Amino acid sequence: MLSVGLTGGIGVGKSEVSRLLVEHGAVLIDADRIAREVVAPGTSGLAAVVESFGEEVLAEDGGLDRPKLGSIVFADPEKLAVLNSIVHPLVGERSRALEEAAAEDAVVVHDVPLLTENGLAPLYDLVVVVDADPATQLDRLVRLRGMTEQDARARMAAQATREQRREIADVIVDNDVPLAELRRRVEEVWVELVRRAHTE
Repeated sequence: MLSVGLTGGIGVGKSEVSRLLVEHGAVLIDADRIAREVVAPGTSGLAAVVESFGEEVLAEDGGLDRPKLGSIVFADPEKLAVLNSIVHPLVGERSRALEEAAAEDAVVVHDVPLLTENGLAPLYDLVVVVDADPATQLDRLVRLRGMTEQDARARMAAQATREQRREIADVIVDNDVPLAELRRRVEEVWVELVRRAHTE
């Protein structure tokens, strides 16, 4: 089995690359999706969040009020650290269970937005970084996601730099290209990943 860390800055098209890898046969472990699952209603994760932050972080339906929690933790690094200390171990545990359930010769792709920021590269056999010019990122965030330019720039600035991500990359997928060309590039990467999965 080959364990692959997939990352990239906001607006580079990482989700599209992970979707294409799944089309080829990759087993996808999506850290963001798991982070939502481990604090779903009825979970011990949600109970721990409420214990730390109070009932005010619950929505009317009993689920987590993400905007409310976000407004609390992103304004206070200590509170963010508390939230991370609850969520990260649960995500790690669930990710390991999913990886262990994969076939022996599987290519397991971990979609981890903050892989660079959290120094997680050593956890994987290989790191794939989806890269795009910052001007392309900005255009996509404003045009496709409806962000203001100011918000988009702030989100980009809060992440690792392009250079920091490229430094940890074993493979770089340049996504300043049309979808047809991206498909071709991802197919080349997939061939290499399968080769490594069978030789490691």
